[in-house]
Amino acid sequence: MSEPRKSAVSGSAPAEAPADGYRVLARKYRPASFEDLIGQDAMVRTVSNAFESGRIPQAWILTGVRGVGKTTTARILARALNYELPDGSVKEPTIRMPVMGVHCQAIIESRHPDVLEMDAASHNSVEDVRQINDAIRYAPMSARYKVYILDEVHMLSGAAFNALLKTLEEPPPHAKFIFATTEIRKVPVTVLSRCQRFDLRRVDAALLVDHLQGIAAKEKARWKAITKSVRDRPLKGRW
Repeated sequence: MSEPRKSAVSGSAPAEAPADGYRVLARKYRPASFEDLIGQDAMVRTVSNAFESGRIPQAWILTGVRGVGKTTTARILARALNYELPDGSVKEPTIRMPVMGVHCQAIIESRHPDVLEMDAASHNSVEDVRQINDAIRYAPMSARYKVYILDEVHMLSGAAFNALLKTLEEPPPHAKFIFATTEIRKVPVTVLSRCQRFDLRRVDAALLVDHLQGIAAKEKARWKAITKSVRDRPLKGRW
């Protein structure tokens, strides 16, 4: 398993600061819960309804441009699936995570033994997928679910997709998959049909401006006034 590519999205709730003080703002304000996500309300509502009804899909696929927050969202989903409190009061997946749970910090830092991340850009062979198929049979070590996050899943080889499909057809009840891709059309239809798809959208310009103003205020930074014409102007290029 390789270290996943970091997302460029920033969130509203600052993470714990390191002992040496300064931390890059993109990491400091990276979303850690669904409340931190901005501009993805439809996805949050869909996930909330699935959790409340108990009809949780076996696999999700997140698609969108680079930097929109696919990897970050995948970790939030993994955290929600395995959210537990020390007193045992939370027994099912939930989108409401007001405090850090038992597994949260380890999941956010990509070091939880039951939440495994793989970059399919560099691990795209059938042998890599077979390792997942072999490990998925075993129950989670400590969390509620084993969660497999496959970034850039469209880069898997044809043989790797075929091996993955066998597991998606009959997944064990304790395992969930979260796929992320920038090239949804390169993912086989046989795999897509077994996933719930979320198209992550670019954040609206006005909403993004308000969000950045909030971060600037928290950092006690000077914020140059932005006119209404700039707020109303549609985004061009990548943010």
